[in-house]
Amino acid sequence: MNVHRVSAARQTEIHTAEPLIPDPSPLEVESAIAKLKRYKSPGSDQIPAELIRAGGEILRSKIHKLITSIWHKQKLPDQWKESIIVIVHKKGDKTD
Repeated sequence: MNVHRVSAARQTEIHTAEPLIPDPSPLEVESAIAKLKRYKSPGSDQIPAELIRAGGEILRSKIHKLITSIWHKQKLPDQWKESIIVIVHKKGDKTD
């Protein structure tokens, strides 16, 4: 802030407020897969959690590679932004 010359201002380092966060580790991906809930309806990709959990080391490494790639690009695939909403009728008039 106390720079008196323009040339000195150009030579100062620029720091961001964002901390450097390391890439997701294979262990984090494995942990996230292990936490997937069983017996739930699959998403728009129609892949149930049980299939992902049963995929073993090969699938885990492929998912890790995909997530690392997305991490570096800093952009989610458009398909990941989609969701399916299903209305479940509980009680009362179904036409309401």
